[in-house]
Amino acid sequence: MSETDPVVALPGERAFAAATAVFNLAAPVRPAAAVTVRTAEQVQAALRHAQRAGRWVRVHTTGHASGSARPMDGSLLIRTEPAGPVVVDPVARTARVLAGTRWGEVVEAAAKYGLAAPHGTSPTVGVVGFLLRGGISFYGRRTGLAVNSVRAIELVTPDGEFRRVSATADPELFWALRGGGGGLGVVTAIEIALFPAARVVTGAAFWPAAHGPELLSRWLSWTRDAPEAVTTAFRVMNLPAVPEIPPALTGGPVVCLAGVVLSPTEDGLATAERQAADLLGRFRAVAEPVLDTWETATPPAVVRTHMDPADPVPVVGDHLLLSDLGADGAEAFLRVLGEGSGSPLVNAELRQLGGAIAVPDPDGGALSHLDAAFAFTAGGLAFDPATTAAARAHCAEVRSALTPWDTGRTAPTLVERLEQPQGHLSAADVERVDRVRHRVDPAGWQRHDVPPGASARY
Repeated sequence: MSETDPVVALPGERAFAAATAVFNLAAPVRPAAAVTVRTAEQVQAALRHAQRAGRWVRVHTTGHASGSARPMDGSLLIRTEPAGPVVVDPVARTARVLAGTRWGEVVEAAAKYGLAAPHGTSPTVGVVGFLLRGGISFYGRRTGLAVNSVRAIELVTPDGEFRRVSATADPELFWALRGGGGGLGVVTAIEIALFPAARVVTGAAFWPAAHGPELLSRWLSWTRDAPEAVTTAFRVMNLPAVPEIPPALTGGPVVCLAGVVLSPTEDGLATAERQAADLLGRFRAVAEPVLDTWETATPPAVVRTHMDPADPVPVVGDHLLLSDLGADGAEAFLRVLGEGSGSPLVNAELRQLGGAIAVPDPDGGALSHLDAAFAFTAGGLAFDPATTAAARAHCAEVRSALTPWDTGRTAPTLVERLEQPQGHLSAADVERVDRVRHRVDPAGWQRHDVPPGASARY
């Protein structure tokens, strides 16, 4: 490699530790070598190095999804970091985002122009991985899956070629990149559509878990006719007593209603506030919350709504896409997760789907919608073998209890573990994506970046 090429680091070196850092500390990655890149030219140099050394190529930014990644033994890990800021075109309502950028930067850049992006629940999640794995946003019932906002992708394919793809430039590769399961190259930048967002009503309210049955029943009833401007999540949480968490939430299990009501314009704010009041009034009539952060705010407040941890944590978890639960499903959910269940899981969540999330995008990629009522996610802290085993065992118990409502499908960005295959593509779509992979990576250098279930070949 030349003097301007990125430095490939080996285990034990500081640059290796920085490049291999992951957000999920329970799923460390152990490649043979690692490199941090910031430009397309550096990606090309890293690919040449990998091929000369006979190493598979792997890619990540923050490592939020490391628990679902294949082992990296013998591989060169390429970590992407941005070399510049987010660039917003307020007239076109688009943003050009360099690979490695986190969502918090996009949110702030777009808000300056009264715009928003379909971001995830945490400001620390990488933009590219979230988008190309589908992406379920708190705006999703109004805007659809986040991947549908992608307008163009710049990448270096495993054959070393730099490409900018879109609906008119290599549309087949553009289709496969959007939800196809990876292994198609190293993305260096992405262009996304933004949408008007003048104000939001957002927050989280918490109640003792004893109120769980009545609150869950009311929420499930409300979701069946909920306005598309509102996206919510019902959570059962067992939070540790640490300084970052309010003491009111750590005395035992609590249930939580979190969400966002979008007002694209200032004129629509009164309607958004009425919609939020209708929902919250149903819950507050059961009991006063022990903590309530719901407020009228500007869009940057949304990345704080879910109260995701800011620092890396060790977590093991699970994910299902569920049909409408009904009374029996609600009872099954709370039997294994509610008060008296003995659940060791820090978070168990039903995220509301439907609305625009369920509508196929005629211009979309391999994944453009999800046909399910709820996305279930759960996670427990994995500090040692005992806590890890307890969390895994309880996840299995929950999965068994919810089997009657399991659609058998998955949302790629929510899959928590390698043992769970991706279940979002049809057999025909898997074969179609594989044909594109073979075209851009005939030698299979990036084959191990493809998760189980997303390819019939690897």
